[in-house]
Amino acid sequence: MPLVNGDGGHDHSEVENHKEKDDGETRADDGNEQEVIVIQDTGFTVKMHVPGIEPFDLQVSPQEMVQEIHQVLMDREDTCHRTCFSLQLDGNVLDNFSELKSIEGLQEGSNLKVVEEPYTVREARIHVRHIRDLLKSLDPSDSYNGVDCNSLSFLSMFTEGDLGDTGKRKRKGSELEQIDCTPPEHILPGSKDRPLLFLQPQTKDVKPLQCLKVLTMSGWNPPPGNRKMHGDLMYLYVVTMEDRHVSITASTRGFYVNQSTAYSFNPKPANPSFLSHSLVELLSQISPIFKKNFAALQKKRVQRHPFERIATPFQVYSWTAPTVEHAMDCVRAEDAYTSRLGYEEHIPGQTRDWNEELQTTRELPRKNLPERLLRERAIFKVHSDFAAAATRGAMAVIDGNVMAINPGEETKMQMFIWNNIFFSLGFDVRDHYKDFGGDNAAYVAPTNDLNGVRAYNAVDVEGLYTLGTVVVDYRGYRVTAQSIIPGILEREQEQSVIYGSIDFGKTVVSHPKYLELLEKTARPLKIQKHNVLNDKNEEVELCSSVECKGIIGNDSRHYILDLLRTFPPDLNFLPVEGEELPEECSKMGFPKEHRHRLSCLRQELIEAFVEHRYLVFMKLAALQLMQQKANKQEKDCAAVTENGSSCVTKAVENNKTVSEDGKAEENLSGLDQARDLAESIASEDRAVDPKSKEVILNAYKAVGSVSNTSFDIRFNPDIFSPGVRFHDSNSEELHKQKQLLKDAAAFLVSCQIPSLIKDCVDHTVLPMDGATLAEAMHQRGINIRYLAKIVELVSKSLAQQQLDHIYKLGVTEIITRSAKHIFKIYLQGVELSGLSVAISHFLNCFLSSFPNPIAHLPTDELVSKKKRNKRKPRHLGNADNTAWASTTPVELWKSISNETRNYFSFSIDCESVDQAIEKYGLQKISLLREICVKSGIQILLKEYNFDSRHRPTFTEEDILNIFPVVKHVNPKASDAFHFFQSGQAKVQQGFLKEGCELINEALNLFNNVYGAMHVEICACLRLLARLNYIMGDYNEALSNQQKAVLMSERALGVDHPNTIQEYMHLALYCFANGQLSTALKLLYRSRYLLLLVYGEDHPEMALLDSNIGLVLHGVMEYDLALRFLENALAINGKYHGAKSLKVALSHHLVARVYESKAEFRSALQHEKDGYTIYKNQLGDNHEKTKESSEYLKYLTQQAVALQRTMNEIYKNGSNASILPLKFTAPTMASVLEQLNVINGILFIPLSQKDLENLKAEVERRQQLQGAVRSAEREESTEEKVTEPCHTKEKSQPTVEPSTEQASA
Repeated sequence: MPLVNGDGGHDHSEVENHKEKDDGETRADDGNEQEVIVIQDTGFTVKMHVPGIEPFDLQVSPQEMVQEIHQVLMDREDTCHRTCFSLQLDGNVLDNFSELKSIEGLQEGSNLKVVEEPYTVREARIHVRHIRDLLKSLDPSDSYNGVDCNSLSFLSMFTEGDLGDTGKRKRKGSELEQIDCTPPEHILPGSKDRPLLFLQPQTKDVKPLQCLKVLTMSGWNPPPGNRKMHGDLMYLYVVTMEDRHVSITASTRGFYVNQSTAYSFNPKPANPSFLSHSLVELLSQISPIFKKNFAALQKKRVQRHPFERIATPFQVYSWTAPTVEHAMDCVRAEDAYTSRLGYEEHIPGQTRDWNEELQTTRELPRKNLPERLLRERAIFKVHSDFAAAATRGAMAVIDGNVMAINPGEETKMQMFIWNNIFFSLGFDVRDHYKDFGGDNAAYVAPTNDLNGVRAYNAVDVEGLYTLGTVVVDYRGYRVTAQSIIPGILEREQEQSVIYGSIDFGKTVVSHPKYLELLEKTARPLKIQKHNVLNDKNEEVELCSSVECKGIIGNDSRHYILDLLRTFPPDLNFLPVEGEELPEECSKMGFPKEHRHRLSCLRQELIEAFVEHRYLVFMKLAALQLMQQKANKQEKDCAAVTENGSSCVTKAVENNKTVSEDGKAEENLSGLDQARDLAESIASEDRAVDPKSKEVILNAYKAVGSVSNTSFDIRFNPDIFSPGVRFHDSNSEELHKQKQLLKDAAAFLVSCQIPSLIKDCVDHTVLPMDGATLAEAMHQRGINIRYLAKIVELVSKSLAQQQLDHIYKLGVTEIITRSAKHIFKIYLQGVELSGLSVAISHFLNCFLSSFPNPIAHLPTDELVSKKKRNKRKPRHLGNADNTAWASTTPVELWKSISNETRNYFSFSIDCESVDQAIEKYGLQKISLLREICVKSGIQILLKEYNFDSRHRPTFTEEDILNIFPVVKHVNPKASDAFHFFQSGQAKVQQGFLKEGCELINEALNLFNNVYGAMHVEICACLRLLARLNYIMGDYNEALSNQQKAVLMSERALGVDHPNTIQEYMHLALYCFANGQLSTALKLLYRSRYLLLLVYGEDHPEMALLDSNIGLVLHGVMEYDLALRFLENALAINGKYHGAKSLKVALSHHLVARVYESKAEFRSALQHEKDGYTIYKNQLGDNHEKTKESSEYLKYLTQQAVALQRTMNEIYKNGSNASILPLKFTAPTMASVLEQLNVINGILFIPLSQKDLENLKAEVERRQQLQGAVRSAEREESTEEKVTEPCHTKEKSQPTVEPSTEQASA
């Protein structure tokens, strides 16, 4: 697939293909369509014959491998205990790795037989491990401990399995009162209490079903030679719930009870020996409790949603955990001590050659869709395995469990190899980074390198290879894990580098093959080919930065490594003598000295900058062409030059179609013409009017394009790098390149930062915690080091009040990041035995109001002082490893204050946590969450008292674990992503059905590549659910959204902001399905999480509270409803301005509740406020204003009627004739209608004629947009209708007939 310069090259082609498919013709040259159809090949049913149970039908699809049927059988309730079997068709054994469609004779109704196979040691181990997994399937301890890609999910505790068709159906009016709607105290508006226990609610039956007391490997392993020859593979030791101690032999024929005891070895079969092919069958025979509980456990396991069970692609760690009892577990114990190397699932007994696997998957063919899917799936799988192995290795390295390959050197300089992965530490060894900032530079280099690897992988040029790279931060150290280039360890680096430089540009070499390969990446990565001088003053041509090295491995592949400066330097943080920055930068106090000289611009910024330049170019060219045309028409209307005629007449024709906004049309024609001209000049195939050509070429020059005949902006990454010399440092070429860098730096501060702030004011960007704020910055190419600038601009902004949440988030982020920097160095001085004490002491100094916490040093150190001095302990830190114990809160806050000043140039001037909380309005629990998540700390789930001045908040028992923080490349499913984008585009144009089909297709492809669980699938499901809902299929919406919630909890975390929003969407669909109490529980959960993560004062809280208030109103809990709605009104007023339509809507909702309570005066007051806003904003004739005025009249009548009745009572006393007053509880339909409005979903009834007009309008707008390419890319639509949470290309706002953004 061709990659076009920077803008997703083939989203359009996909949409085109689809149009063609609809017309019933398919293009021969584009294979995609037929392939897509193949993928949806219909499944068929086969009959499975399993020993011991009735035959059953199984639905399979032709794409599946035989192996997948194995997986299904190992998961089914009645066959889950079998692992060692083959599948046979008519007596022929099927190959595990062949696809079903390639097997002859396998068709609808075929009989597949499950045949038990003899065990081997490997198969026996796999069997025992599988049984252990089944026994532990409901035990969450693996999720809390962050092992084996298990993670938590709590959705089912709030829905109690009450979703979808199985749920209790709509309750009829009379039963409404039975729903208990009272929220817990801490969720009510205004509550200051932020309890932590509810984050991970514990199940009622805390004691899970126990099937066995003990199942472990026996001490008699391995079997002696004579027993091996009887077929013994290994021995197990079991204690049943009845307290019977049994020894079991695993033999080639199956499992049986032997006569050994704990102290005497007697391998003869016991009597009876119960030989069974499955361990479960054997245990069921010797222990009735096992039989009963195992069956119950499997029933429960199968009832859980599959998404609660399948592994996530990358490990998610939880920052809190309850106390979990530590139980005996044979497999875990064995894993820990066989260093896990002997048991890599696929290739037992040998380590995996990671480099070979990573590179071979990249070499797979990719000509058509099925090939690409296979390739992407393989890349993704190997990559997630590699990331897991690298993380495990990095932890082993830091914990001191791996021997260094250079053990003689100082600890900081040591390197390690484990499981065919190379590990190095983030310290500046051999003064490599001396000119760049020493250790600070060595610390950021790995992440910069990772960004480079990510960029080159995305471009995906055949024949150019990068290393598998994972960066792990653990216990204060940064470890880089890389796959190993074959042969690199045998040679000296000087010999093997044939391209680039190993000493930052003193000696430089180049190589034609590398230039040819890198040339292909230069356009998408915007890298300028350039010459530098080597030590002999000869010019060397490069197509990357100098320290990018090329090495040809023994496998003759061309590898590139050290990609840490793939992207150009950020001049705002790189003062260069004699260079002035543009005024926009210097006004803001740039350039600033930074800790290191490796600050680079982000790839997103480069892309945005080029987009921006293209726009400038189009406008310039169009403007000049228009002027030229105007002059020409004045001079000689008749004599139009032949060459130019086509362009000009076309422009004139275009101008005839002037519609109500003629200006736009005219502009469009100019831009069109400019584009056509640009294309024809670039292709040089048709003659172009010389004057027009001159205009275009001048425009290219003006925007700094490197080529004179096309728009092409590229950066030279070596400019301003110390040690790199150029032939003529004053040449115009170099001057232009420097200017471009300065422009990019200015673009960041003058365009990107203001656009981010504008999006925050419009609430199109709604960060709720540090991670989402960082993501919003990164999407616009703004580095975290600009955070203080953003905070400063927000505090000076006119819309300061509307940006209050951004300000608080920014300050929290600055404080916690600074604390993390200090914590990193603090941890490096701590021994393993002192970790929990040290971490709890740090957290006390950071967050507790207790003025002088004391760290209790582990006592054993003090006892064995004498013996210890003889051998120098090996640890990476400084010599004095008790220094951390003397830290005090005052000192720590002083360091944090210095760090915010030095790193972010932001002064907080706080001497204690309480001052900071007071001054910036933060909350301690959120600070705790941020520091734990950023540093990988796991604490005990309990209530912490931060404010006690008499005792410290944390004790060493509260620190449960320290996890790694892992950064790696996320391989993408490109085809799926393009379908997803085309689907979004369709939805925005209002073609919901087509959009829905495309997104379903995308979902299919995502599943094909990523498996069932991935964040991108989560975005896909959310959009699908929204479309189902809009198209009236509430049940389907519910089921898709439930999957999205589960996936968000599992793959992002139970308290990730994305999860909070998914819960809200699910609540809406539950309400629409009549499941009111579930909807409320979900909304309460959402509110609780938002309170914990950020606090109450957040624009999203207004939406949440409006939702809660409406549902409560619907179930006639008026007083509660008022509390939430009035809070929403206050928050909306603050964040949207008192005159906004959102506030008007809030007033209306409050008025409705007062009306239901028959408090007409208050209702009138609120509705009047709302009416005033509508009238001022929309005018008298707008339907909203009219509706409001109608409602006012109605309220007035009701109030008058009530007053009459009251007077009647006063006058006539008890014998007054009273007309019954109408007090109406709102209907569910009216509540749902309001819920749709506040959640940005509007259903508009349209006539056919309206639709035609709309389509024409949409097409016209699209032309306009096409012309201005994606100028408005920044001003994305509200996140509501289309929101894959992480697509970089923001979709453009167009008319959405069925889902207009409800501003009101």
